[in-house]
Amino acid sequence: MRNFKPYTSDAEIEAIGRGLIDRNLPKPDWTHAAHFAAALWVLACRPDIDAERDMPAIIRLYNEATGVSNTEHAGYHETITQASLRAARAVLAAHPGVALYHVANALMETPLQSPDWLLAYWLPDTLFSPAARRGWVAPDRAELPF
Repeated sequence: MRNFKPYTSDAEIEAIGRGLIDRNLPKPDWTHAAHFAAALWVLACRPDIDAERDMPAIIRLYNEATGVSNTEHAGYHETITQASLRAARAVLAAHPGVALYHVANALMETPLQSPDWLLAYWLPDTLFSPAARRGWVAPDRAELPF
């Protein structure tokens, strides 16, 4: 991914995850890579958080704290969040015992590095529909591999 600077420590990953939850992560730091870093941290380090259930509220609250409205056309997107959590969980499972920052860097060396990775599985009209933003919409182009 262009402009992706590889992570160098688990502390970086934790800071992103905590910043998201605490709603104090600077908005410019909430990048595509940071979305996956936060997901990996929650999945690996926060057993008290049910990622699939709790991340929607965490992201919505973060958006509101940073001035982003959660509407049918902007802000939180359920289908993207749930698909990304599935992807992050699969990458994490493929790297047992590996430092989290190495897992995040490995993830960013796959097709997941592109924000457009979802378009291999969803047609744009489906993925960017209000229905997909509000709730899970199954892929209509190809099955998710995870």
